[in-house]
Formats: sequence, C-alpha cells, structure tokens
Amino acid sequence: MQIGSTKVGGSAPCFIIAEIAQAHDGSLGSAHAYIDAVAKTGVNAIKFQTHIASEESSPKDEFRVNIFPQDKTRYDYWKRMEFSEDQWRDLSNHAKEKGLIFLSSAFSNEAVRILNSIGMPAWKIASGEINNFPMIEEMAKSKKPFLISSGLSSMDEIDQTLKFIDKLGCESAVFQCTTSYPCPPEEIGLNLINEMKETFDRPIGLSDHSGTQYPALAAVALGVNLLEVHAVFSRDSFGPDTSSSLTIDELEDMVKGVRFIESMINSPINKDDQAESKKELKALFAKSLYAKSNLSIGHQVTKKDVAIKKPGIGIPANNFTNIIGKKLKKAILIDEPYTEDHF
Repeated sequence: MQIGSTKVGGSAPCFIIAEIAQAHDGSLGSAHAYIDAVAKTGVNAIKFQTHIASEESSPKDEFRVNIFPQDKTRYDYWKRMEFSEDQWRDLSNHAKEKGLIFLSSAFSNEAVRILNSIGMPAWKIASGEINNFPMIEEMAKSKKPFLISSGLSSMDEIDQTLKFIDKLGCESAVFQCTTSYPCPPEEIGLNLINEMKETFDRPIGLSDHSGTQYPALAAVALGVNLLEVHAVFSRDSFGPDTSSSLTIDELEDMVKGVRFIESMINSPINKDDQAESKKELKALFAKSLYAKSNLSIGHQVTKKDVAIKKPGIGIPANNFTNIIGKKLKKAILIDEPYTEDHF
C-alpha cells in the first residue's frame, strides 16, 4: 500500500508515526512546535487527533484520566482541544513543509470532512472507532488507505472491520495495540505481529504506549511494517499520555535504532565469505605454532619445543598435535613460526 508517495509494507522501510494526540493541550502554537521538533527525528509522519466536541461527545462521556482542573466535563476537554478547519490546514501545510506526512485520527463525520478537505493521505482509525462503520464508510469515499488500531478489539472484530473496508475498495493496515497507559511489557503482544500477518494478509504495525523504545525495536526485528509511538517534549509535560510517551530525544534515538536494525536484517552475511575477507585481520589475532628454542635439522619435535603465539602466520594452533614427533628438514630459530616447509 501507499501513504501519499511513501510505500508501506513488503520490503519497504518501516513507516514510523509520531503520535502527538493531545500533547499540545489545546495550544495551536504548541502543535506547530511539535511539528518542528518531530521533523528533526527522522520519522515519516506526525499524527494528531481531530476532536469536535458537539459532533462526538455527550454528557455521558466520562474522563479516562481526570487530570484537567480547568475542564468540568470531558465535553469541555474535547471543546478545548478543537482547532478550526483553517488551523488544521495550516498544521498540515507546516508538516508538509518539514517533510512530514500529516495524519490525524477523526472521531466524527465532520472531522472526516475537514481532514479530507485538507488532503490528508490516509485515515487513522483509533481503537475506540473500529466499529464506527458509518464513519468508516464516509472515509472510504475518498479511496484513501486505512490504518486501524486494535487496542479494544478481538481478532473477529478486527476481521469484520477489515472485510468491511475491503468491500469498500480501500487498502488497509492493522496495528497491534493494547489500550493501557503506560502499557507494561507483558501486555504489548509481540506474538500477535506474525499472527496478524498470517491472518489478515496486509501490512501490520505496532502502536505502542509503553513509554519506552524497547517494544518498537523488538517489533522491527520481528518484521513489523509500521510503528506508532506517542511523543512529548518532556515527561514533566501536562497531559494524559505523558507517561506513555517518548521524549523527542528518545524518539530520534528510536528511529536510529529502527534503521540500524533494518540495515542488519537487509544485509545477510555468508560466514565463509566473511572469513575469507578477514584473512589479513585474522592473522593479527589468531595464533600459530612457534619454536621455543633454536632447533637443528633432524630434530624430532616434542611438546616442549612448541609455543603458541601471535601473529597467526604459521601452522595454526589447532594443528598442534600434527607436528609432534615429526623431524625437521630445516633448522628453525627461537620465536620463528613453524611452517609446512620445516617438515
């Protein structure tokens, strides 16, 4: 599949998304600052969340993490997170200028309309929206690919959504995701990466909320096609996802790690060819059989006549027993390596 002009899946490099979500805490300036910071890390995309309180929330909407003293209700919080269509367009354009693909999760049909109008190249479905078929159907009209998070779903529920998207004629990828903030190691679910690849036959990603680099690096070694990790300026930042996020410096380090691992995976080594190419270096480190004293022609070599020393330019040390008992056909000096010519 492709996200914009970037290939995803198969032998393509892992597609890395920095998830900002609500780390901007409703500040447009902060959202733009995140774009500038993330652009330096080497990720492919930056992702936000497009919330429109009146379109997605109701008075029954309860806080997941109630840490917002200025918001009496979760509706108030979503209202404070809103940006206008023009502001979303400015954020998208800023991301493009910095070489980033702009993504944002939609939580209502109005959000879909806004994100489609600004030319967002793919749809990111949050874990809680995987069964929102009316919204998915609205998204599919654009024929853009879908990126599906699965943090709250069974394999059957994921399969139902993917089949629905397939019928709508759109490509899709699935993220293994555990809705736990921060997510402990025993709940990451790396075992599901290969299971999902075999079951769903499409690009598979990991959306990680551990607040560490480890799951992402392990997932890449297992062949994951996409990664999504939360990012925040500092762990002292205010917000519900701070403990589940990487700092910008950690994000940059993770990206380097991902590309390092990919380079290793894509560079298979033939051990015999490698040994042949290192022959000169091997001679410096390997050991050979050396004379412990000056020995004359006709001398029958004993164990007491042999030292094992560097460099490895004579008979290799593993041939030690082969020269014991043999007679010299030419003299050898102390600290001279034994060679086949001596016998």
